[in-house]
Amino acid sequence: MATYAIGDVQGCFEPLERLLDYLRFSPASDRLWFVGDLVNRGPASLEVLRFVKALNDAATIVLGNHDLHLVMQAEGFGKASREDTLDAVLTAPDREELIAWLRSRPLFHVEGEWAMVHAGLLPCWDVAKAQALSDEVSAALTASDYREFLAHMWGSEPDAWRDDLCGWDRLRVVVNAMTRMRFVTPEGRMEFRAAGAKGPPERGPAGTLPWFAVPGRKSADHHIVFGHWSALGFRQMDNVLALDSGCLWGGSLTAVRLEDRRVFQMPCGQAAKPTGWQ
Repeated sequence: MATYAIGDVQGCFEPLERLLDYLRFSPASDRLWFVGDLVNRGPASLEVLRFVKALNDAATIVLGNHDLHLVMQAEGFGKASREDTLDAVLTAPDREELIAWLRSRPLFHVEGEWAMVHAGLLPCWDVAKAQALSDEVSAALTASDYREFLAHMWGSEPDAWRDDLCGWDRLRVVVNAMTRMRFVTPEGRMEFRAAGAKGPPERGPAGTLPWFAVPGRKSADHHIVFGHWSALGFRQMDNVLALDSGCLWGGSLTAVRLEDRRVFQMPCGQAAKPTGWQ
C-alpha cells in the first residue's frame, strides 16, 4: 500500500487522471491525500469533485480557500470572481450532495508523523492544538446552523491568534491560517494585504517570514504537507513538503509517496511527459 500526497488540483482533471495512471494508483490498495483546492479556475471542477468523492476512504481531503469559496457561492455568500469556473458544479443535478460532502471535509489531518493542511499552521500551534481547532471549524461547518458561520467566515481580521478569542473571530483566524496564510511576522501575525503577500518567499512583505520558517514553530516535530503557494512551488525540506507546483498555471501536478518521499510530477500540457525520481 502506498500513500500519495497530491498538490492543488483546482479543477485540472485531465492531468490528475494522467498522474494517477502513471502511478498505477489502485483505490483498493493505495491512498491519496489532497492538500485542498480541488476546485476552481481550472476547466473541470465538477469532474474532480465527483471523482474524488467516489474514492471514499481511499482519499483524504483537507479544505482549501477555493473549496470554501465554492461552498459559500452555493449558499449565497461572498462575491463571485470573473476568474471562477464553478458554474458546472453550481448547476449540477448532484450539486447539493457534492457541496454537503465538501462541507464535511476537515481543515487539517494528522496521521503518525505526517500532517496535512492547505495553507499552513500558525507558529504558536502544535499539531494537537491545530487538530482541536480544525475540529471546532468542522463542527461549525456541519452544524444545523452552518449558514450562520458562512455569513461570518470571510475576512482578514483578527490577523493573529489569542487563546481568549471566541465566537466568529476565533473560527475566522483558524480558517485564515489553515486556508489562506503564507507570510507571518516573527510574532505570528498574518499578512494578507501588503505587496508581495502572494509572491515567492524571497520577495515577501517587509518584516515577515514564510509561516514554516519562523524560529521555534511548535509544529516542527511533524512533517507538514501543504499547498496553496504556487509562487513557492514544489519544495521538500526536513519537516515541510510544499506541493503546489502550479498545474493551473501551466506547471506540474506533483505527488509525493509519503512512505519513501519519492516525487512524481505530471506536467500540465497535453504532450508533456511525466517524471519520477528519488
